[in-house]
Amino acid sequence: MPEIIPLGWFHTAMGIIALASGVITLVRYREITLQTRSGQIYLAATLITALTALAIFQHGTFGPGHALAVMTLLALGVGTVAATTKVFGRFSRYLMALSYSATLLFHSIPAITDGLLRLPVGDPVLTSIEDPVLKICYLVLLILFLVGASLQLRWIHKQLH
Repeated sequence: MPEIIPLGWFHTAMGIIALASGVITLVRYREITLQTRSGQIYLAATLITALTALAIFQHGTFGPGHALAVMTLLALGVGTVAATTKVFGRFSRYLMALSYSATLLFHSIPAITDGLLRLPVGDPVLTSIEDPVLKICYLVLLILFLVGASLQLRWIHKQLH
């Protein structure tokens, strides 16, 4: 793995703040919203993390991390429109919850990848992006997201009806 540049350290720190505040928000409130301080911290840190990801080109080209950053920015945009307007009508809260929760999934993919490829320093758990363990991790993250999103949507439905 290439050395981490100063922007990469800032990006990583913001990503850790985002992941921690996102998990705290979901556990405490069952959804990420602009109405809670932890939700605001999560969304701001997520925005910064996605924007800084677009400026990091350690491998020289646009890569999967950049694609996840773009998807994160799109999900933040859709979630914020859903949260602040009535464009999506009665589906607004559901769409906001799904969009904001999807950003947590998008954060988790590079966090797991970089963590397993960089840590412990000097003797990382994995040595290749092609390692099948990563595919299993991604599948687990997807399953956790789908289960969590289903539970979240059921909870919102009960709140609204």
